Amino acid sequence: MGKVLKAAGICFLCFLIYVILGAVLPFGIAKNETGNMTDDISRFYEVSDVKERADLIEENEDALLTRLSMIEQAKEEIILSTFDIRVGNSTTDIFSALIAAADRGVAVKIYVDGLYGMIHMRGREIFEAAGSHENLEIRFYNEPNLLKPWTINGRMHDKYVIVDDQLLLMGGRNMFDYFLGDDTPDDIGYDREVLIWQEEEDSKGRGAIAQVREYFTEIWNQKFSKPVFEKQSTEKMEEELKRLREHYQNMKKQEKFPVSENWRERTVEIENAVLVTNPNHIMKKSPDVWYTLYQLMNQAKESVMIQTPYAVFSKEMYEGIEEIAQNVPDTKLLVNSRAVGDNMVASADYTKNWKNIVETKMPVYEYQGMHSCHGKSIVIDDDLSVIGSYNFDMRSTYIDTETMPVIYGKSFNEMLRAEMDKIEEESLVRKPDGSYEPREGVSAKEINKGKDIFYQVASWVLQPFRYLI
Repeated sequence: MGKVLKAAGICFLCFLIYVILGAVLPFGIAKNETGNMTDDISRFYEVSDVKERADLIEENEDALLTRLSMIEQAKEEIILSTFDIRVGNSTTDIFSALIAAADRGVAVKIYVDGLYGMIHMRGREIFEAAGSHENLEIRFYNEPNLLKPWTINGRMHDKYVIVDDQLLLMGGRNMFDYFLGDDTPDDIGYDREVLIWQEEEDSKGRGAIAQVREYFTEIWNQKFSKPVFEKQSTEKMEEELKRLREHYQNMKKQEKFPVSENWRERTVEIENAVLVTNPNHIMKKSPDVWYTLYQLMNQAKESVMIQTPYAVFSKEMYEGIEEIAQNVPDTKLLVNSRAVGDNMVASADYTKNWKNIVETKMPVYEYQGMHSCHGKSIVIDDDLSVIGSYNFDMRSTYIDTETMPVIYGKSFNEMLRAEMDKIEEESLVRKPDGSYEPREGVSAKEINKGKDIFYQVASWVLQPFRYLI
């Protein structure tokens, strides 16, 4: 018996080593291949034949209501792609509206990252019931398989909603109560999205909505994209669908969302919008998004302002940020302070590497507000704006799929800059000695001692694996 247990223990240990090495080694060396990268940025400054208009979505409640309004308007198709969906009040609202749309014949496609879908969706009645609807399909991107451990790390980080080739909502929000609605006021994360509206159908396929749809179609049909939840009804599923339909009717009675929305009135005209993405396969990637954004920022004439929740730079990223700081007169990097940030691993890395970032000579503004800022945005001069899913970290650069629309238009740039200025006004500049430059009305937020100890220890432990952060 002892020999059997010993042999079993050895087998388990070998399997564990296999899983760990198989998960981390394939992603250990950042790629230098070009992929879809190009030095030609002229396309971002072209005036499109497709007339599109855009708006910013800043508040969590507005983000929920905008989704509901979009879904309510749908006549033919709804595409919803996100990194993470979890059970909650906002999810019940959205899935009630999606079931109502599916009931009236709208084709609904929901695409979720496989790891987070496996953790937060499998075994939950609301998702199983929705997936059983004949007009609603849910697929997971690259659901992990321990027998193929290289499937663990390549994640889909995209977040967007498309309705009828007319409306696009894209940004950094995941789909649960922390980011949507106002039911958890003490537990929220700030985020940002861009809403793009197109009054007429884009028959030539050049507008932002057509670009995102083309990207979605390609990734949706990849071999690692798998349908989940059976198209078979059970008594529990029927009860859940009934609950969702009743919830939808209650929302209608309470005027939870408008029957119609004046999209023209709430948007401003833009000249062009170009989608920038990473490769959509599941292995380590060429840094297409980073390189494109670097090229755009480095050619700025006057100013660049970056907002990112986390800053975890590779050698190439340090060099790129330093070059931008040297070439552009006015540059700023806005990032969460460690006391505010909600990503423990990224904050631990920042604990050790903040000085390297400061030494790029790009002023680092650390946000000291009440809640973590999850928005990922850039303003370049007075005419280019970028809002999407890409964090300025190594995971977003070399591992995950990412989507970042680059928007050409002065009115929209002015709107975005005003919102980012609000973040800056609640931030302090980190000095090379570790202290902050004083600012009237803003105090450095105290970090919890236990959290600080964790960051100090984890910052060293994580260094060999920081390419996964």
